[in-house]
Amino acid sequence: MKLRWLGHSGFRLEIGDQVLLIDPWIGNPLFDASRRAEAIEGVTHILITHGHFDHIADTIAIAQEKGVPVVGIYDLMTHWQEKHGIDVVGFNKGGTVRLGDVAVTMVSATHSSSFGGPDGPVYAGTESGFMIAGEGRTIYVSGDTDVMADMAVFEDLHHPEIGILCAGGHFTMDMARAAYAARKFFNFRTVIPCHYKTFPLLEQSAEPLRAGLPGVNVVAPEVMEEVEL
Repeated sequence: MKLRWLGHSGFRLEIGDQVLLIDPWIGNPLFDASRRAEAIEGVTHILITHGHFDHIADTIAIAQEKGVPVVGIYDLMTHWQEKHGIDVVGFNKGGTVRLGDVAVTMVSATHSSSFGGPDGPVYAGTESGFMIAGEGRTIYVSGDTDVMADMAVFEDLHHPEIGILCAGGHFTMDMARAAYAARKFFNFRTVIPCHYKTFPLLEQSAEPLRAGLPGVNVVAPEVMEEVEL
């Protein structure tokens, strides 16, 4: 299992027979545009947690270029299918879809979800997270969220060993709150922060997360650095 951070909340995950892109905003300020082809090579599916521009900005272009399905909340997926003609897999909270050898379950998050339209924000379904199960392990992708009591249910049902947690603050939980969520509700072996460093408004260091999770392997990779999980 291999993971690369694409900056902000974007990831490339090689798991089982799949190469998954999660919330790919490859045009983010941290990403070197010259590595775009490398980042999307061999992609099989694109997973989207919600409709905000910093999570979907490059999705349609990549889906059309690579001819791969986009996977996410039913409302947004059907809209994109009708408007852009892309292949989609639309589902909803509590549902599980099989992507080859990998099972993806959609779980709740607490945030908002819309994209810009000519007359203001357009409804994009609701925000979500994912449990991604493959190679005998489960990864929790929080999406954009605050701490939720629902996380206790996620642990009971899925027992994720790896957590990819938003932790930048202002728009989502910050490093301290992400550490609290991980301690309170989960038994992670590895935690990877995201949704930070992109702008000065967000937290710039993962050290508060690391300090709040003694005994947990907190991995804060550089953009496009390959991590073996």
